Amino acid sequence: MAVVITSVLEGSIAEKKRIKAGDCLMTINGHEIADVLDYRFYLFEPRLTLCLQTAAGKKRTVRIRKSEDEDIGLEFETYLMDRQHTCRNNCIFCFIDQMPPGMRETLYFKDDDSRLSFLFGNYITLTNLSEHEIDRILEMHISPINISVHTTNPELRCRMMNNRFAGDTLSLLRRFADAGIHMDCQLVICPEWNDGDELLRSMQDLAALAPAVESVAVVPVGLTKYRDGLTPLRPFTEQESCDILDMVTRFGDEQVVKTGNRLIYPADEWYVQAHRPIPEEAFYGEMSQLENGVGLVALLRSQFAEAMENRQSDRAVGTDTVLATGVAAAPILRELVETASKTIENIHARVVAINNDFFGEHITVAGLVTGGDLRRQLQGIPCERVLIPDCMLRHEGDRFLDDVTPEELAAELGARVEVISTEGGALFEALMR
Repeated sequence: MAVVITSVLEGSIAEKKRIKAGDCLMTINGHEIADVLDYRFYLFEPRLTLCLQTAAGKKRTVRIRKSEDEDIGLEFETYLMDRQHTCRNNCIFCFIDQMPPGMRETLYFKDDDSRLSFLFGNYITLTNLSEHEIDRILEMHISPINISVHTTNPELRCRMMNNRFAGDTLSLLRRFADAGIHMDCQLVICPEWNDGDELLRSMQDLAALAPAVESVAVVPVGLTKYRDGLTPLRPFTEQESCDILDMVTRFGDEQVVKTGNRLIYPADEWYVQAHRPIPEEAFYGEMSQLENGVGLVALLRSQFAEAMENRQSDRAVGTDTVLATGVAAAPILRELVETASKTIENIHARVVAINNDFFGEHITVAGLVTGGDLRRQLQGIPCERVLIPDCMLRHEGDRFLDDVTPEELAAELGARVEVISTEGGALFEALMR
């Protein structure tokens, strides 16, 4: 196997060793290089022997000495150095299956790539791992891995994922645990599928794998209005949300007594749906499940309070501001704005909850608010600027899910659109400007 080098950074070690774009990297210290994990793992050594093949087909060996964390300056066609691995499941709750037609092509790609789990925190189901990938995880001791478990009942997992191998791959949890691989897990809960006794079973089974399993997020299923032809699913009722909160919290309390680690955490959405107060930051331990919406509100409050305490002035500039957010976060942001207004003069900010007409009323998170919904629902609200969280935009920060850009939104509204971090300190500083 070999990967093609597309460019060499100017002034880098590779350039000094006369490595050229178009050369193929075959091995590092005798190890074949197939993708970014191989490359990064074997590149760490301070003494390297690279086997290359030039564009003309000539093989050459390059020896390099460097510091352990020093890059050598090679670039490849893609970050992963090969194609992204696609998902082979057909989960009953898959969000991508619930996307409307006509959006940009990349939004319909279902990834299930162990490399992205390690590098970027993506979740994998284990059903797409080859024996080579499993062996590599064990050999390289890749850790932590983020795993979408959903249920530890093998038969139920097969039905929920529509994959007859989904139950068998649960054995990898034990295999990784025995090898000392750390895992963060998630359970996406669907009413009358994997809640109730099935949820209790899953929590018990995952707790038995601690400390290798370091945390488990319990998340409610997200349902859009585009579910024609899909497995019938419904949102949780307020009482059901209360019941799940009670079960998960009680189980976590027991784990704290037994091990000192709560282990199992309910997503913030459960508290919103149950109309219950969200715990303080200390409840969430290492905050390892923020990407699953676990502890986001507590962290936001804590960061905001710290920024207020360290403020340099008791008077804001007084810009007429609209804070646009999802329905779920709106009450929390109103609370923070009110808290700041009690001690700081001249804050002129109001929070506007954006109903998700694009995906449907059951989608309430800020990260799935579209530019079109912002444009329609903010029209006619006079203000100098609109603050939006960066989670509303794609990774590049240049457009919403519906391809509207912040610049287009600003032109439509006749107001500045400012993108701010979801970090509480950034929100406070924005209110002061």
